[in-house]
Amino acid sequence: MRRGTWVSLLAASVGVAGCAEEAASEAIVVAPVDAQSWELVWSDEFDGTELDGTKWAPEESCWGGGNNERQCYTDRPENIVLEDGFLHLKARKETFTGPDRPPEIAEDPNPQVTQEYTSGKIRTRGLHSWKYGRIEVRAKVSAGQGMWPAVWMMPEEAHYGSWPLSGEIDILEAVNIGAACDECEGDVGENRTVSALHFGEAWPKNSHVDQKSPLPDLALPSDEFHTYAVEWGEGLIRFLVDDRVHFTVPKEEWFTGSPDAEGNPNAPFDRPFYVMANLAVGGKWPEESNEKGLADSSIPNQFTIDWIRVYQCHDDRETGLACMK
Repeated sequence: MRRGTWVSLLAASVGVAGCAEEAASEAIVVAPVDAQSWELVWSDEFDGTELDGTKWAPEESCWGGGNNERQCYTDRPENIVLEDGFLHLKARKETFTGPDRPPEIAEDPNPQVTQEYTSGKIRTRGLHSWKYGRIEVRAKVSAGQGMWPAVWMMPEEAHYGSWPLSGEIDILEAVNIGAACDECEGDVGENRTVSALHFGEAWPKNSHVDQKSPLPDLALPSDEFHTYAVEWGEGLIRFLVDDRVHFTVPKEEWFTGSPDAEGNPNAPFDRPFYVMANLAVGGKWPEESNEKGLADSSIPNQFTIDWIRVYQCHDDRETGLACMK
């Protein structure tokens, strides 16, 4: 998810998104990928009544992710709840005071910040991470101007340096679903989900590539559950929606400015990454897009996840490429 400061990213994204939209219709008709060789190595089906602390750690922070988001993330049942086999990350309008930043980037002492909204965010950071594989989530994204649900991956260690030198993998982002959209196909408004990679030089010279894609029938992705996935191998990353490839990125399209990556064309996407899921409220990207701002009608809201699963290639754990035919 777009978690660095957005000052220069927005300008760069205009050209990238334009190309992505032109390719979207063609991309979504790619045939389903044969996944028989992927072996399940980790999953959470969210069948219990409480979040599994051996798999997830809720993030508690109010800093807005570097994107001017409006929420405090809390570990309360008001914002993170398991019910009827689903995980619900719930956004609420309420004044809340909490820690500014998560522990790994917090000042000492960590100041308290007050926001007008709360929501939920969970991470496998410090618990589980993977290098190469197929990571997928079955979810129903939230709709509404200003809503920003996401499932994404960050490096377990900043091996190549701070963001974005060590990379970022965005499996799913959904921004302002259902809001007015002049560029969108169909007649339901914003109906595209986004997958992206972030990499490059240190901000403000950071880079990214992304793809915005509608569903084949141009319906709102918030109407039903869909399966969003990334297949990640050595030098190749591709993103899928309901087992259809909608975005492919070879190593020639990414890089890192880290001197530690000299002579390594696969960097920074050759190290273990962890998984997280969250529902952001507002922020620079959603509030400067579509109908602008944060609509009162968007709150309360929730991002509902059925399961998250991690597979690795049974015949090729080293590169993962044998499963990416």
